[in-house]
Amino acid sequence: MTNKRSNPKSESKRKTSAKPSSRSRTPSNKPNRPKSWLKRLWGIGWKVGVAVIALLVFAGIYLDSVIKHRFEGQLFDLPTVVYARILEIAPGDNLSIKELRNELDVLNYRKVANPRYAGEYSASSTRIEMIRRPFEFSDGPEPDRHVMINFDENGVQRIQSLEQKGDLGYLRLEPKMLGMLEKDVQEQRLFLRREQFPEVMIDALLITEDRHFYQHDGVSPLAIARAMMVNLKAGRTVQGGSTLTQQLAKNIFLSSDRTLWRKLREAYMALIIDYRYSKDRILEAYLNEVYLGQNGKEGVHGFGLASRLYFGQPLQELRIDQLALLVGMVKGPSYYNPMRYPERAKERRDLVLRLMMDQDILTAKQYEQAVTRPLDVQKVARIASRQPAYFQQLSIELNEKLGRDFKSDSGLRVFTSLDPVSQAKLEQAIANKVPELEKTAGKDLEAAAIAVDRHSGEIRAMVGGKRAGYEGFNRALNARRPIGSLVKPAVYLTALAQPEKYNLSTTLVDKPISLKSSEGSVWSPRNFDRQYRGDVPLYMALAKSLNVPTVQLGMSLGIDKVSDTLQQLGVDKSEIRPVPSMLLGSFSLSPYQVAQMYQTLTNSGKRAPMSALRSVLDLEGNVLYQSIPKVYQAVDQQAAWLTTYAMKRGVLEGTGRYLQNQFAWAALAGKTGTSNDSRDSWFVGVDGREVTTIWLGRDDNKPTALTGSSGALRVYAQYLQYRIPEKLILPWPNGVTTVGFSNKSSGALALDCGNDFKLPVWDPNGDWKKQCENRPVEWIKKLFQW
Repeated sequence: MTNKRSNPKSESKRKTSAKPSSRSRTPSNKPNRPKSWLKRLWGIGWKVGVAVIALLVFAGIYLDSVIKHRFEGQLFDLPTVVYARILEIAPGDNLSIKELRNELDVLNYRKVANPRYAGEYSASSTRIEMIRRPFEFSDGPEPDRHVMINFDENGVQRIQSLEQKGDLGYLRLEPKMLGMLEKDVQEQRLFLRREQFPEVMIDALLITEDRHFYQHDGVSPLAIARAMMVNLKAGRTVQGGSTLTQQLAKNIFLSSDRTLWRKLREAYMALIIDYRYSKDRILEAYLNEVYLGQNGKEGVHGFGLASRLYFGQPLQELRIDQLALLVGMVKGPSYYNPMRYPERAKERRDLVLRLMMDQDILTAKQYEQAVTRPLDVQKVARIASRQPAYFQQLSIELNEKLGRDFKSDSGLRVFTSLDPVSQAKLEQAIANKVPELEKTAGKDLEAAAIAVDRHSGEIRAMVGGKRAGYEGFNRALNARRPIGSLVKPAVYLTALAQPEKYNLSTTLVDKPISLKSSEGSVWSPRNFDRQYRGDVPLYMALAKSLNVPTVQLGMSLGIDKVSDTLQQLGVDKSEIRPVPSMLLGSFSLSPYQVAQMYQTLTNSGKRAPMSALRSVLDLEGNVLYQSIPKVYQAVDQQAAWLTTYAMKRGVLEGTGRYLQNQFAWAALAGKTGTSNDSRDSWFVGVDGREVTTIWLGRDDNKPTALTGSSGALRVYAQYLQYRIPEKLILPWPNGVTTVGFSNKSSGALALDCGNDFKLPVWDPNGDWKKQCENRPVEWIKKLFQW
């Protein structure tokens, strides 16, 4: 075995060609160190960059999904908007020019010499020219309409379209916005589409808040740089660099924290929003989102609702100076609140107007006219006059009809039966008359009232207390008080439903009476005036609301039969106490329950269940609920008609005669009611339009020293002075005819077919007719007497 020796030359060569180890680096290697650190820094840098880019990508994907979900779903929590009834006018309607003017005034139409814009009207003694506002009715939108409505002595004579140069078969007025159902909603807004906003207002907003809105990509570096320079120069934050898109992103998705992290997210989201959606879509969202003040506990968002809050008008009808005020308030709704700081608000408004002039949006003349105008805001900032009692009834019906489908924050539109004129005038009558009556009754006198359509049962107005606009105990719905003489028509109706035994001329006995109960107690009812009249005809006993004849009649009919009649009229059986004192109204009902009873009675016995809700539409215009009138014959038409006639006699010559001097032409019907010790004062008044129930009393149930005629009746008379009554015309029922009568010395009536004094009688078998045919002709009788 031989040993191989290494070649010294090759060994030497390998040594010289080998790279030096880290341990054997020579000083010549030191200049290469900075290059290795740069490489290492570069390696770290690109990895961090990739991580940041990945983070931005993932954040962008997440934020994009959040934005997309919100924008393409329901962007806002929209409250339920409530509207009054829609007034439909047609030729031949019994509507006077004064009544229509009342309607237009309640709808805040402006009276001008020559109407040129929606929401304006002019009037003469025989015609009204107006431009009806556009409105989205339940069956579709209608544009504004320029019309001329002509009147004659009978009412509406003709409706002319001044645009189409022809006649219209009918015209619908847009309903009054009553307010919003505020349950579970902290923000209020009235959503408007982009095209519904006045262009001049949008121009003013852009030059004030974001001049390059249509040029930038959601964030404006130039605006940010300009704001930084201004703020540095001022030494404090005096100008912001946020675009409208950034403000929208902050308002919808972020908080108001002044942090760098929030500003970065705001800018990133603004870029995404601008990339994904059109400028008009973004602008529409901003115009409906921007915060512009408070309405009670709820924040008011969007220009559409702010217009109602500060001016009581639709946004489209505001003047340029009013629009400029709203635009100026964007910078600080609290600081520039025109109610609290009018000087600040005017200064800010005038600044916006000057910017508009500088940008040629306004001429110098328009600017001068605008800056000289006062703020013209409402005395009290409110979106609509409140009707808390009516809204309570509405909420009950919404829950009954829709149940779980009803959500107050889902943008529903609710159409009701409320008549804004009746509501306003009823509130006004109570506000003006109750303080006067308190001089007799004391300062704690309370009131409640409800007006119901006589035919349909729809609730036209409801007042729950003498302070109508305040929430609290709703006496119209929940105050059950003894009804006193309001029960009497049910007693007489029970009798008149038996035409073979009773009629309006039937003699009733008005003499002292005592009734003994099974426990041995004795009840001796008396007339209010403590007098007795002997014999009285049935109609007179009701007209003068005599207690003793009523009890006599009720006992002969039977308490059970009278109770049955009350139930047929709409009174729940559980409310009735079947004892003799029931015949004088010893049991308790609410004004709401009384109204149902009298609606049935005075509608020829046709009962229409009372309601406030007409229809409900969702955000897309789909009908979720539509009321269907349900009217049925509850009691005999003839008997109900005759009872109502006797109530008309009560206004003519009975306890309601206070109305006769002023409203004899209206042929009203009515009934007074007074409970024991004058604790409760009631009146039910009936004209051709409504059944109106009014109650006065004290919450502590102490006496008021007011009767039905000295208290509640006076409030009703005041109401009719404001709300012109409609003549009460009762359709003549089959089987009812008129017969002549004469007075006996005893006070009773005797048949006298040819006498001028006549009463209607129900004559189903023709017996009255036969009696008169068998009697001698009246002129022969007079001849023999002569």
